[in-house]
Amino acid sequence: MVYRYFLAMPEGNAHGKALFWKYCYELDVKGDLMGNIGRNDPCPCRSGLKYKKCCLKKERDGAEPPVVPDSSGISLTAEVEKIRKSALEKKEKVFSLGVFIFFSTESGDGWLLEISDMDALKVSENGKNLELNIEENPETLEINWSHKFAIKKKKFIVVSYTDKSEEIYSNYPTHRIISLLKRTKSRLSPELVDSIHIDDENVGSKG
Repeated sequence: MVYRYFLAMPEGNAHGKALFWKYCYELDVKGDLMGNIGRNDPCPCRSGLKYKKCCLKKERDGAEPPVVPDSSGISLTAEVEKIRKSALEKKEKVFSLGVFIFFSTESGDGWLLEISDMDALKVSENGKNLELNIEENPETLEINWSHKFAIKKKKFIVVSYTDKSEEIYSNYPTHRIISLLKRTKSRLSPELVDSIHIDDENVGSKG
């Protein structure tokens, strides 16, 4: 299932890609600072320091909130490569950017998730990279999702768009994924979630 994301949202600025990623980045940073981030968690400003030694300390000292850095160089492909690297090293990692969740497992699997329609794309398997069906340009981002996903009774369940086959994974970091799902969805209005992409079965077709 191919989806096209309009990178000019929400304002429709001509510099769509930079604006979209800046929006995603601000959503994560501001949302985490207002949420239930732990003192020992990585700081959401992505300084590499623990929250208690970075923005929490700045807040208590009366400093201004962190400034969101230039996001024009951020790309979904680059973020996916981070999770594929973790999958190659068979390290568990979970993080989000806007409506997207990225995670890898100790078994070497890596996934990209999108929360508004519960879509999933497997990007690594057993420590090996899979074909990456993502196309980016300055105006749009196109992703050929491979599965729909759900989490039930601590199990990660995916159903293939191609043949409707179901796979169930019991060793995935579902608790951390659910936490990110709830936190991210709570920041978005239904109208905004609906505006992020359109279903376009003809994306990439010629004729």
